[in-house]
Amino acid sequence: MSAELVRAARAVQQQAYCPYSKFRVGAALEATDGRVFVGCNVESASYGLTICAERMALGAAVAAGARALRRIVVATDAEPPASPCGACRQLLAEFGLDLEVIAVGPRSERRWTLAALLPDAFAKASLDR
Repeated sequence: MSAELVRAARAVQQQAYCPYSKFRVGAALEATDGRVFVGCNVESASYGLTICAERMALGAAVAAGARALRRIVVATDAEPPASPCGACRQLLAEFGLDLEVIAVGPRSERRWTLAALLPDAFAKASLDR
């Protein structure tokens, strides 16, 4: 795992706006060209409008023109480390199920491929006719 990605995810985690849940999340998403995009969760009093760190990082990557993604590190203070929510998994699937997903907590880490976290995904191939 890239120590640089973990540092980036931990740094942006500290910027999270989470006055309701108090659950800080930071994400660092690495494109295949080596660029790194970060995001943190931003909560709203209207809970459904909350933006997850993973989706914020993905939005930054897309806005910068990145489409080929290698890995994402998700940093929380949870043990065991928390995996991305279902909505984040689905949106990340747009860019490939081979994405490496690494969740880090204060004392441990967990690893998956996106395909393992989202089996039988509804993806681009589902729309082929």
